Amino acid sequence: MIVYHKTKEDFSNDILTNAIGDIITQHIKDKTGNKVAPNEVRSFENSLGYMERILRDPEIPDDSGISIEYHLPQTSKRVDFIITGKDRDQENVIIIELKQWEHADITQKDGIVSTRFQYGTSETSHPSYQAWSYAALLTAFNSTVDEESIALYPCAYLHNYRPDDNITNSLYAYYLEKAPVFLRPDASKLRAFIKQYIKQGDDSRIMFRIDNGKIKPTKTYRHQYRIKPNQRHWIF
Repeated sequence: MIVYHKTKEDFSNDILTNAIGDIITQHIKDKTGNKVAPNEVRSFENSLGYMERILRDPEIPDDSGISIEYHLPQTSKRVDFIITGKDRDQENVIIIELKQWEHADITQKDGIVSTRFQYGTSETSHPSYQAWSYAALLTAFNSTVDEESIALYPCAYLHNYRPDDNITNSLYAYYLEKAPVFLRPDASKLRAFIKQYIKQGDDSRIMFRIDNGKIKPTKTYRHQYRIKPNQRHWIF
């Protein structure tokens, strides 16, 4: 389900209203009937402002697609931020997991870190794992992505996180390779990552076609996905 979808230009205009949190909240209420907690509204206002600054580059087309809080069909998973567009004839989708974290600790569990939330410290999935898992689900079970060869590029952006040897530890190399993580000093690197794949705008309603794609095991799922040895997380 697409909660919010606009062009890059219209998204930027929504940011300029200084009410992006209220705008997203209203979209969520209209689409799902759910209320949004105040801390989530603050998260939208903070993280989406960072993303607007990343996108403020003339080489990223104004008619690129921006989707926020995309609900993956038949799951409880939500993708924070999606950019759609093209590189010549290739349709591309960039999936971005946004975090306001300032610190995380290593665990010995596959793809798991420990970090502090509002009500205390707990274990959770590494942001690169989260971003990659969304792309993997779409590749494995969305017929439009598979049959129309839409390319997915997951990553994570932790705009408050200063570099350390935890979030980028070699224990998480498998997921970092599949979905790079960009930290506080890496805004220009994330912008370059986006520009690598979004060179023309989205004139073919990529996300709407994906959202209406049939949900079934794809050829990619049958041929490629498996569970890694000693893996606690699913490799779809």
